[in-house]
Amino acid sequence: MALLEVKDIRKTFTQKRKPPHIVLENLSFSVERGQYVSLLGPSGCGKTTLLTMLGGFMSADTGQIYLAGKKVEGPGPDRGFVFQNYALFPWMTVQENILYSLKVQNFNKREREKRLQELLDISHLHGSENKYPIQLSGGMQQRVAVVRALASRPEILLLDEPLGAIDFQMRELLQEELAALVEEAQTTVVMVTHDVNESVYLSDRVIVMSANKGRIIKDMYIDLPRPRSRQSQAFKEYVSELTELVRQAFREGGSYRQADIPARDRGVDNNFVASYNRMHSRYTNVANGRSRAVK
Repeated sequence: MALLEVKDIRKTFTQKRKPPHIVLENLSFSVERGQYVSLLGPSGCGKTTLLTMLGGFMSADTGQIYLAGKKVEGPGPDRGFVFQNYALFPWMTVQENILYSLKVQNFNKREREKRLQELLDISHLHGSENKYPIQLSGGMQQRVAVVRALASRPEILLLDEPLGAIDFQMRELLQEELAALVEEAQTTVVMVTHDVNESVYLSDRVIVMSANKGRIIKDMYIDLPRPRSRQSQAFKEYVSELTELVRQAFREGGSYRQADIPARDRGVDNNFVASYNRMHSRYTNVANGRSRAVK
C-alpha cells in the first residue's frame, strides 16, 4: 500500500458575482514511502492548494486523502509542513525552535535532548543552536525550519517552495543540503516548486500540473543516481523535457492568481502568516535574548 493516496480530489473557490473557479478536479495520485515527489506547474494551477489539503489545513469539496491508511481530516504530527517564508519564532533560539514541536507533543526532556543532538548532527547546525533567527541568513533559517518539521519524525514532509525566497547564488548549495538532510532523515517528501532544475535535482518523481483545473499532464520518474550532477547530459534532458511540459501548461490557459481568491478560502498559509506576523511585531530585541512583549 502507498503511504499517501489522493483520490478524486475536487476543490473550487467561490467569489461574489463570479462563477465558481475549479482549482482541482478529479485529481488522483499516490506516493510510496521514501519517495521525493515534486509538484510542478504554472502559478495558480493548484499546487499549494493541494499541499495545504495534504497538510489537513483545508478540506476538499469531494474526494479523499489517506496517509498510512488513515483519512486526512485535519493537521497532525504525522505531517511536517515547511512554508516558504521560514516561519520561525523570532523570540526563540535555534534549539528552542527545533524543540518546540517535541514539547507540544509531550516528549520528555531526555527524549527532546537526544533528538535535538541527532538533528543538530545531521543538519550541521552545531555552533548556531543558541542564535536567534535574526542572526541567521535566509538559507540557514530555512534549514532550521526543515529540521524543526523533521523533529517529531513525521510520516511525510510537505514543502511549499522551501527555497523560493533564497537568492539564486545560494539556492543550488541549499538544494544539495536539503537533499542530504532528507536522505539522512529517510523521510517521504512532497514539495511544491516552480524551479524545473530544482525538481530534477531533488526528486524521484515530478508531477506536472496544468493551469486548467489542476490536472496532471505528466508523472515523470527521474532515473538518475545520487548525488546528481547538473552538468550530465541525462540531467539536462530531463530539464528540457519538463521545461517544455511547463510551457505547454502555460499555453493551456491563464493562471488564477491567489489574490483573486477570497481570503477565507486561501487556507492556512495566509492565516498562519498573518498570525505569525502579528506575533513577530510584538517582540523586539530578539538578538539580545529578550522576549518581553512590547505593550
